[in-house]
Amino acid sequence: MTRRIISLLIIIAAAMTASAQNPWFQDLKVSGYGMVQYQASDKEGAHQNAFNLRLVRLSLEGRAHDNFYYKVQMQVNGNTYDPDKSSTDIRLVDLFGEWQKYEFLRVKVGQFKRPFTFENPMHPITQGFMSYSQNVTKLAGFNDRTGQHASNGRDIGVQLQGDLLRVGGRHLLHYQVGVFNGEGINQKDRNNQKDIIGGLWVMPIEGLRIGAFGWTGSSQIGNDNVQKNRYALSAEYAKDDWTFRTEYIHSQGFGADPSKGDKADGLYALCIAPVIEKKLHVKARYDVYRDQKTWGSSKTFYEIGADYLFTRNLQLNVEYARVNERAAHQSYNLVDMELDIRF
Repeated sequence: MTRRIISLLIIIAAAMTASAQNPWFQDLKVSGYGMVQYQASDKEGAHQNAFNLRLVRLSLEGRAHDNFYYKVQMQVNGNTYDPDKSSTDIRLVDLFGEWQKYEFLRVKVGQFKRPFTFENPMHPITQGFMSYSQNVTKLAGFNDRTGQHASNGRDIGVQLQGDLLRVGGRHLLHYQVGVFNGEGINQKDRNNQKDIIGGLWVMPIEGLRIGAFGWTGSSQIGNDNVQKNRYALSAEYAKDDWTFRTEYIHSQGFGADPSKGDKADGLYALCIAPVIEKKLHVKARYDVYRDQKTWGSSKTFYEIGADYLFTRNLQLNVEYARVNERAAHQSYNLVDMELDIRF
């Protein structure tokens, strides 16, 4: 399986490179990144102390005749020695094209990030912490509450988006809406019903955006048709190397375990502050997820950390988290270190 995928990527890269002189294939770019992780925790009954390849990605992207952008991206992560997990260790995460002639209307078709929350579309390195927040992970299609297979926040479908009301160097309004299978990555629709996901945000001043998102649809999980009705409220201020971001997500619809009820929610709030601009940052995040929308079911991370950029392509991240799991009546410590390499 691994050899087939690598061979396929080499063939695609060779074919696209050969086409690079064709006016229909411009600005061809081959890039990628890797994230090497060390993590330790003293959680009772589940002590952890291990190095890990969090993920490696290779992407091909470019433009076709000015107005058309395309991207293909593969991911490899963790435990590839285990043949029972080969289907999840190596995966196609992106394959899409987008018509971008007009700022007010762009059309994207293929497999790509769901247009839900500010954080979901962010790069795993630049989102700032050792992982995406719990509410995004559980309620935006990473390791979803529904029990759907891991999909990195992505699905297959078509999306319209655009920017409106330009003032100076920024737009005041952004919209995005898409129709998706609802089954996650690399899956055809299993129930012939579609997910509708959309978002709208305003940018009243430079660096600030305030948004709202909605999601309705269903997934076929086993023999069950699992409903998803969700909304998110988001705010972010990012300017002069400072970042403040917070998002609340609410979900209605039974998950993988129906006994946990049909409601869940989560909230995170974070700050990333420069000590040396574009070089050294300190950061903190409050991250809580309630799997049954009750405090008794909550899991909370209190995180502090720092990152250092040796170069724009090499970054070291260190974090400490105090984790409280109310349902298990325990708290524990977690340390995470990551070396991120872009190429």
